[in-house]
Amino acid sequence: MEFEHKSVLLEETIKYLKIRQNGIYVDGTLGGGGHSFQIAKRLSEEGRLVGIDQDGDAIAAAKDRLTLYLDRVSIVRSNYSAMGQVLLGLGITKVDGILLDLGVSSFQLDAPERGFTYRREDAPLDMRMDTRSSLTAEDIVNEYSEMELYRIIRDYGEDRFAKNIAKHIVRERERKRIVTAGELNAVISAAIPKKIQVTGGHPAKRTYQAIRIELNRELDVLRDTLDEMIDLLNPGGRLCIITFHSLEDRIVKTVFRKNENPCVCPKEFPVCVCGNLPKGKVISKKPVLPGEEEMKENKRSKSAKLRVFERI
Repeated sequence: MEFEHKSVLLEETIKYLKIRQNGIYVDGTLGGGGHSFQIAKRLSEEGRLVGIDQDGDAIAAAKDRLTLYLDRVSIVRSNYSAMGQVLLGLGITKVDGILLDLGVSSFQLDAPERGFTYRREDAPLDMRMDTRSSLTAEDIVNEYSEMELYRIIRDYGEDRFAKNIAKHIVRERERKRIVTAGELNAVISAAIPKKIQVTGGHPAKRTYQAIRIELNRELDVLRDTLDEMIDLLNPGGRLCIITFHSLEDRIVKTVFRKNENPCVCPKEFPVCVCGNLPKGKVISKKPVLPGEEEMKENKRSKSAKLRVFERI
């Protein structure tokens, strides 16, 4: 299957990055190279784009897509959490813009062998963004304790039936190991009242999101690296982040605000004495959302939000 990921908020992201021809930019979630292609074509031979992705299929697809611009593009297979090290390895200490598109690619969702989808009954429970990792979704489903399963489904899936879903998973795996999407779907369906399933979308959606986030440490990685990415920016450089669910968006919003206003002095103090200085400003006071036309053409864009921070 051809690697596909329709780039969400493409025009808006390129606009907010304010690309300079001779600037240095990082796409920390390279994917199929859709955003990167638009960045690279705007660079001169003096400009530089570094594309990072942990997915081997994405790396291969992006190399093909960016063939015309490989003189100004460096592609590295890694997690964006290692962005600072990746850049140092390329002799780069500061950049003019960074992009993260945190969405799961269409390829990952639609390729049953990658195990991200709940729509193919025979799909394995994999969900690894980086196939070099040994831990899979199947391991989490079958080896996490009931309390751990409850925690991740509650916190990362925000599912009000998390406790019952965890209980049903543990009960079923005592009978036999759960190894396919169809088997897990059946367990989840049995744990959620039928009247809720009629109007609430696919009953497994939230649980799959939770397992995927836990497996790939998605929220931890985002939370732990945002400050470092802001520090990597040159003055005037921008960090653009596209999120697809409230948990990601909340983290981005909180960290951006903290870097805009880091003062921890009590409100009653007449002047700041803590010495924490702002690192920049939030450009998007409200998140940038897809237009109606994009949402019609790409249903997966409906939950997308773009937030932008500029270094000072």
